[in-house]
Amino acid sequence: MKLLFIIENYIPHIGGVEIVFKNLCEGLAKLGHEVSIITHRLKGTKRFETINGVKVYRINCFHSRYWFTFFSIPKALKLAKDADIIHTTTFNGAFPAWLVSKLRKKPCILTVHEVWLGKWKDLVEVGRLNAFMHNLLERLIYLLNFDKYIGVSKSTEKQLLDIGKPKNKVSYIYNGMDYEHWNPKRYNRNIVRKNLGIENKFVYMFTGRPGVSKGLEYLLKAVQIISKEIKDSVLVAIVSKDKAYQKRYDYIKNMIKSLKIGDKVILLDPIPYKDLPNYIIAADCIVVPSLSEGFGFAAAEACAMNIPVVTSDTTSLPEVVSGKYLLIKPKDEKAIADAVVSIQRGKYNLSKLKRFEIETNIEKYLNIYKSCSIKEDLG
Repeated sequence: MKLLFIIENYIPHIGGVEIVFKNLCEGLAKLGHEVSIITHRLKGTKRFETINGVKVYRINCFHSRYWFTFFSIPKALKLAKDADIIHTTTFNGAFPAWLVSKLRKKPCILTVHEVWLGKWKDLVEVGRLNAFMHNLLERLIYLLNFDKYIGVSKSTEKQLLDIGKPKNKVSYIYNGMDYEHWNPKRYNRNIVRKNLGIENKFVYMFTGRPGVSKGLEYLLKAVQIISKEIKDSVLVAIVSKDKAYQKRYDYIKNMIKSLKIGDKVILLDPIPYKDLPNYIIAADCIVVPSLSEGFGFAAAEACAMNIPVVTSDTTSLPEVVSGKYLLIKPKDEKAIADAVVSIQRGKYNLSKLKRFEIETNIEKYLNIYKSCSIKEDLG
């Protein structure tokens, strides 16, 4: 099959979404499918290159992914002519993918990570007008008629159904994970602990953005409670410093200062994806205090490495967590603290490890592609 992906970000930009599409696209190419990606061009990247069998076309958007919505259309229109399927995701690639699919009469699939309609002002620290505009733009995307809507979890599938998407067009496909990358046997937990000077401490860890939806502020409020119960404990927080979150990052730094927990928190810059398992394996406990998650990579990755997890009992997180874990009420620092202390004392739920294989992810997407192609042929 000839597959065209129109997504605003792709590698070398690294995030959960980019890893998902990298695994999917390279897996499809390895199976012999012709895969092309249109994405926005980052500074220092090539306009075109082939990466592990995937043709990557990068559009100059004056270093703003928001312009990608419009500047990607000419290239998308050209490549869509020979495509069997067009695949996109929220946000800025959705409209151009939908538009060229209609103009070229090709099936178009939308992968949705989370539905935030009506939640922007609660999950993102933006002004009323900004929240209103993001909410409006998301609503406009869901007004477009895609052939299939794929949630990355049952939680997201339900969100899509709740906003009125037709049941026959909605399904879910869990994101795939590279379990070799997250194999705990490949890493030595003592290296990072020694480098950070925390060899003899109980280490609980947070990784992710400082955005409101990640709930880091509630974990910071729990630090004082945890420190009273576990004397030799430290929070290692690996927090994104992306300029989009600069205000929140500064807020987090000031919060650590105002709570007087600077000696109980180690704040680290983002760790490259290839090195991140070295840090996860160094933790005694991973805390995922999110208010909302479409899939919850931080929880699933920690579980894969056999690290106990404390995570919010909300959206997709109960679906992906397994192994050693405790579920807690969101926005509750006391619940976070109690759970971390329980894990330090060896008290947690224990279940069989859930696995989210890349091969399964690819197989299910191929089934969707084929079903859409058959309908197109019949139509």
